[in-house]
Amino acid sequence: MLTTYNRAWCIERAIASVLAQTEQRWELIIVDDGSTDVTADILAPYVQSSDRICLLAQPNSGTGAARQTGISHAHGDFVTFLDSDDEYLPDHLHVRYRYIQDFPHCDFFYGGVQVEGPALVPDRHDPTRLIPIAECAVGGTFVIRRELAQKLGFAPLRYADDADFFERALAAGVVPVCVTEPTYRYHRTSPDSLCTQRERQLAGH
Repeated sequence: MLTTYNRAWCIERAIASVLAQTEQRWELIIVDDGSTDVTADILAPYVQSSDRICLLAQPNSGTGAARQTGISHAHGDFVTFLDSDDEYLPDHLHVRYRYIQDFPHCDFFYGGVQVEGPALVPDRHDPTRLIPIAECAVGGTFVIRRELAQKLGFAPLRYADDADFFERALAAGVVPVCVTEPTYRYHRTSPDSLCTQRERQLAGH
């Protein structure tokens, strides 16, 4: 599932990384969270060319709400995510599928991120403090059994909805498995990423 807002400048990179997967058993649900740029024009040919790519549009509501919209339209046993300024390495889905097979009773997998750019982000609970991404729950790496994702739901937050979901999952007794292979490429250099915007707010810009 790919959620996006005004990412016409980079969304094709994200889609291309899905199309290039060695594991081809996937459906790509794209949720356009109220983009006002030419995102819709860029996405149209992809949607028209493949019945495995679905586009949903909604008023701008934040990443958490967009993810929840995508989950409600998913068909697979598991759902996973991709931020529109990030990308998968070619074996990303294959590695995750292997973990699902190796841990058949697990409902939640996370981890396995490669960071491009600054490795620190604002702490959700204390935004004035920077913490290593390695200590964070990166939502793009989540692989969640669809029933669990529907039950817990993503809160309609505009920042750290993934950390909120992770904490609530743990509180509910879910035992996630950490993926060690870094096949999710997290681009921290994106000028309009949520973390970058958060840092600018804290700096008073």
